Amino acid sequence: MKKPAVLAAVFATALLAGPARADDFPSAISVSGEASVSAAPDLAQLDAGVANDAKTAKEASDANNAAMGKVLLALKGAGIAEKDYQTSRLSLQPQYGQNKTTGASPVTGFRASNRVTVKIRDVTKLAGIIDTLVSAGANDIGNISFEVTQASKLLDDAREQAVADARRKAEIYARATGVTLGAPLSVSEGGAPVPLFKARVAAAPMAAPAAVAPGEETLSVTVNVSWAIKAGQ
Repeated sequence: MKKPAVLAAVFATALLAGPARADDFPSAISVSGEASVSAAPDLAQLDAGVANDAKTAKEASDANNAAMGKVLLALKGAGIAEKDYQTSRLSLQPQYGQNKTTGASPVTGFRASNRVTVKIRDVTKLAGIIDTLVSAGANDIGNISFEVTQASKLLDDAREQAVADARRKAEIYARATGVTLGAPLSVSEGGAPVPLFKARVAAAPMAAPAAVAPGEETLSVTVNVSWAIKAGQ
């Protein structure tokens, strides 16, 4: 597992000319400590939809409503709770042709489309649900993402490790500058976004079951700690 780059900074006052004095030493040593943990995602999300073309807007809309109705029934039949799927896009657009003689672009028909965003709380069922959606008529599936929902809780051990990492670095700087590390003055946690894995699934119906690999996510945490110091004896 690749460790993030280590950031460390020592803040010190400028030294006066002449022999070193006690008040020449910096008042604190501030460093950043980091740690990470790997975890399997426990939530998947994807977009699924249908698109229909027809000569008139009503025909396209009616066909699309019927097709999406089948998709929603398939989701319900697959055990997806109604709260876990939501309409994300609904459109009805004219389709244009081209008259090579006049250069005009007449309306040749209409396309209706409807997409829903689906949350799948059992990642092991993702491939089966994709197959179910395709079988029900969904012809636009993609934008898959995976998430670790309990990321903050899983990072608790890493937080302790990050503080220990920061102290280790601070002690190195203290020894190198001939001072003694004192009590911590401040501790703050830096922002570390939880990574999401995203993939695109082909929109065309698939002859074989969908192959989906959720893998693992690496969750990282950074802490910034300042320690009081005193001159070595």
